[in-house]
Amino acid sequence: MTPTELSLAQFNQLKDAEDYFQFFNLPFDPQVLNVNRLHILRKFSQLVEAEEKDLREEEKLNAYRKALQTAYDLFLTSSSVEQKLFKVFKEKPKDVVRVSDITVE
Repeated sequence: MTPTELSLAQFNQLKDAEDYFQFFNLPFDPQVLNVNRLHILRKFSQLVEAEEKDLREEEKLNAYRKALQTAYDLFLTSSSVEQKLFKVFKEKPKDVVRVSDITVE
């Protein structure tokens, strides 16, 4: 699809990560996408939330395309652990005993 053929209604119907890349005609490595799918989509979501809300439809879709490319590119050089996009990576574990805390009596 060309940018003028794209619509927010079509975008809102997308379900899979692959669908997003195909919709925006962005190349992707299936292996990279399979390993980082949730993290790419989470980062994409964060970038989209930061976009101006009062953009015209075409501008919004262009911003979404750029955000998806940025999110994908991030995980070509970084890992999910480094990015800490989900709560589980941000929280410090409770009730953990470090080996260095164990002493022999």
